[in-house]
Amino acid sequence: MPDLDLPGSPDWLDDEQRARLVGLAERNDAAHGDDLLGLVLSGSAGRGYATEHSDLDVIVVLTDEAAATRSTVHSPEVDEAIDSWTELITVPPFGTEGWWFRWSYAWAPVLLDRTGGGLAAAVRRQATLDPEEADQVLIEHDRLDGWLNFAYRALKNHRDGRPLETQLDAAESVPWLLDVVFALAGRVRPYNKYLPWELRTHPLDGWPADELLGLVERTLRGDVAAVRETFARLRPLLAAYDAERGHTRTTAMVDGWGDELSLLS
Repeated sequence: MPDLDLPGSPDWLDDEQRARLVGLAERNDAAHGDDLLGLVLSGSAGRGYATEHSDLDVIVVLTDEAAATRSTVHSPEVDEAIDSWTELITVPPFGTEGWWFRWSYAWAPVLLDRTGGGLAAAVRRQATLDPEEADQVLIEHDRLDGWLNFAYRALKNHRDGRPLETQLDAAESVPWLLDVVFALAGRVRPYNKYLPWELRTHPLDGWPADELLGLVERTLRGDVAAVRETFARLRPLLAAYDAERGHTRTTAMVDGWGDELSLLS
């Protein structure tokens, strides 16, 4: 069929990679026919971030019935994961097992879409947070309060002359901070491997890539000045987020720390 030429293939793939993908598409089309709904290229190859050690990570999207007969196949050249249509359109909440896999769809090229655009939309939805989800990550799941907690503990340890404890708490604050930063932007936090890539290729408003990465690196070293700079950068972004959402939930959470905030200023 003509669509097996995979018009969604990114320009950075070489001829050998393209041939492998076309072969995979043809094999799945022969096996499943109309039950093959599409193909998504994830991993490093899907983001132009591959090295000589990278393979091709392909998500094969099938009807529920066809997917029930298949399982993931690993090889040195291609990892072929199977998604049913129901799995793809189901958005796992933060903290559930499926949450971890949501970023695998972020910025992933759709090589083949036989759903009239529904598959491409489902892929985008997996990697984004709607406003209610963002609120849940920030508030209900305590990522904002958790970051403040670790930042505050790091600063207390520094005040009390405990350098190792300062570094440990500062480093532990970083994953919480990244969840906050990306939730404010309505995006799922990337895997660590892709953090610099995403910040540089898909910038976050208010966080130039090198500035945020610099703050992260300094925080991991226990630099309390970086913790305070991050807090100063975060507060106006929280206010803007609340204004857009029409509530004061994140700023109220921060203000709830009261006089303790003096240590962060």
